[in-house]
Amino acid sequence: MDYKEKLKCASAIMNKAKELGASLVGICGVEDLKTAPSFTLAPKVPLADVGRVESDRGLAHGEVSWPEDAKSVIVIAYAHPHNEPQLDWRHGNASPPGNQVLIRINKSLSQWIESQYDIKTYPLHYYIEKGGIFLKDAAVLAGLGCIGKNNMLITPEYGPMVRLRAMLVTEILPVTGPREFNPCDLCQAPCLNVCEKNAFSEVIYTKEETAQSHLPGLIGNYSRPKCNKQMLEDKKKAVMETSPGISEEPIKIIKYCRNCEVSCPVGRD
Repeated sequence: MDYKEKLKCASAIMNKAKELGASLVGICGVEDLKTAPSFTLAPKVPLADVGRVESDRGLAHGEVSWPEDAKSVIVIAYAHPHNEPQLDWRHGNASPPGNQVLIRINKSLSQWIESQYDIKTYPLHYYIEKGGIFLKDAAVLAGLGCIGKNNMLITPEYGPMVRLRAMLVTEILPVTGPREFNPCDLCQAPCLNVCEKNAFSEVIYTKEETAQSHLPGLIGNYSRPKCNKQMLEDKKKAVMETSPGISEEPIKIIKYCRNCEVSCPVGRD
């Protein structure tokens, strides 16, 4: 493809993603993403600060699996309003409803791209240990938003109330970001004071220790182990109840904490 054709292709892909149900969509380059903050930081911090699952691909600590022919990343976001908490609930062993929507959109978009263009796609797993990528960094480079003080992706349209998914494609497409956007600069950061486990209470790693300037929580004060502790408690507190539209029979529903997310004032309207 020449550049004009690539522009048309990228535009068509983004329009199709939204037609399929994506709230936001953007594109970034694989080579740019490989040097994004999370990708370079992950091998430098303890395993507990990276993820919660074991790799099934023989990947080293913090390592990402990149297909050799992958050139661009298509990132999609699905809005998760504060008044629809069930989108993030885990119903028994099933994936949360919001994530199931993302999986369907990603699968349909992948099939459409391969049927319309001479482009191969690689739909990605959510966990990097199982073949995924650091989605927030990809979303930032794709122009969807920025990383906030709460260590979440903050979008202009929905604040942090989005869920992400992505795929790799074998064509170099025009990128859609990053963009100038930083709502946290003048914010009083209510998100940092609502965590029941005080996950933002102290600086854990510094620029000097990690040899890089971009850190979790912006200043290195986000503790994933503390956040994971809250998630384990949420899991233990799960009770059997019915879920209209999902299960008419009582099923154990895990309702994970979203305090740092729903307290953010960005995108509330």
